[in-house]
Amino acid sequence: MAQDQSPPTGPDLTQGVALADFHDGKLAGHVGDDEVLLVRGGTEVFAVAAHCTHYHGPLADGLVVGDSVRCPWHHACFDLRTGEATRAPALSPIAVWKVEQQDGRILVREKREQPRPRVKGAVDAPGRIVIVGGGAAGFAAAEMLRRQDYRGSIVMLSNEAAAPVDRPNLSKDYLAGSAPEDWLPLRPDDFYAEAKIDLRLKAEVTSIDVNARHVVTSGGTTIPYDRLLLATGAEPVRLPIPGADQPHVHVLRSLADSRAIIALADGARRAVVIGASFIGLEAAASLRARNIEVHVVGLEQRPMERVLGPEMGDFVRALHEEHGVIFHLGDTVTAIDGKRATLKSGGSIEADIVVVGVGVRPRLGLADQAGLAIDRGVTVNAYLETSVPGIYAAGDIARWPDPHSLQNIRVEHWVVAERQGQTAARNMLGQREPFHAVPFFWSQHYDVPINYVGHAEKWDEIVVDGDIAGKDCLLQYKRNGRLLAVASIYRDIASLEAELAMEKARSP
Repeated sequence: MAQDQSPPTGPDLTQGVALADFHDGKLAGHVGDDEVLLVRGGTEVFAVAAHCTHYHGPLADGLVVGDSVRCPWHHACFDLRTGEATRAPALSPIAVWKVEQQDGRILVREKREQPRPRVKGAVDAPGRIVIVGGGAAGFAAAEMLRRQDYRGSIVMLSNEAAAPVDRPNLSKDYLAGSAPEDWLPLRPDDFYAEAKIDLRLKAEVTSIDVNARHVVTSGGTTIPYDRLLLATGAEPVRLPIPGADQPHVHVLRSLADSRAIIALADGARRAVVIGASFIGLEAAASLRARNIEVHVVGLEQRPMERVLGPEMGDFVRALHEEHGVIFHLGDTVTAIDGKRATLKSGGSIEADIVVVGVGVRPRLGLADQAGLAIDRGVTVNAYLETSVPGIYAAGDIARWPDPHSLQNIRVEHWVVAERQGQTAARNMLGQREPFHAVPFFWSQHYDVPINYVGHAEKWDEIVVDGDIAGKDCLLQYKRNGRLLAVASIYRDIASLEAELAMEKARSP
């Protein structure tokens, strides 16, 4: 994603800098108009682009781990030698420069040709890989297959009308009107043809024949596979109430959903958001950015309390109320008659837009029909392989053995889906790489980002460091004294360090 860039700051690296100028092993400068970050790793000094290729996060504020640097905003990771984006959500590499050392000074003058990614090589390269799903996991898998120099056939079947997009932005900047639509595609349209990825849109897979090893689409097309990745994602829960099918009532999952809400927002005076969790409140913040009056109706007594706890829930509510959001908590909408939303409590709200954000359900029908093991998700092993050899699952549908929480878990995080897609891709090539990434997500509310590392379905203690109301805090979620998750606001390095500590502490 591109961002407006200010003139480069810091020293001119073509003139050289001393090692004594480095701070915590890093120094930000420039080569001409290019912002460049120097990183000291042992006896080596690396020179790379200063900003993350995901949302332009400042890598100078990130965490150096070995010969890699992690972005402070959304925990992407880059190889300092090659520039490769080794961990989602970043997918594109950062540029690398040649480093010279003369008379005790470090000089950077010339950009290197982008080195090739480090490729483990296929142990068992199949001829045909089929990916069902055009979201985070499916796209990340297809892209990683080509990055791993896989030369076989890739068919990607998506029931979406649009090529894979940056879904988190649909409820954030794009909906708010501060991000243009050309930021949304994960890759330009010509990427798929150039990468020889056969992307088929509006393609609904209706069945899998695990014995004949092929899938069948709604049009009757049979597509054979040697390896199959199920990345069917989740679908929004739709309210079974009168009036929920009206044209001004929308869920928010796809680009088409976001476009429809934006079209309604032009000239709208008031919106009702049903659901006080992440999608609902991000949508509320985005609609307030468009100067629309917003009412949030939610069954819970505190927004986000189930995931973030009571204190953070109270903070989130207060933050939205400061921006004019009106809450109706402990309540729900029972009917929508024209533009009138009737509340269970007896009142009603007239609204030009109704956004339903009451959760999603994993799309398990295809896996269930094929006879795969199901346990509130598609059961996979540490390598993301299902109960049927050669069939893998990733993203919102996958329930995997998590070495951090010591449970089999299923989560609906964008970054997790991308990272699982990448791991599944390597495993479909026979690399036998366990998936052990620590779950991560972020949520944006006005100018406040909330980062969350780990997974805590239940806890008996929340340790708060800092000031939640002051937007400077780190919360530790513990059970029986064991740290399960960390939430933070403007504690980027601490969040990265918590992720690293959880990685090191995982069970073998």
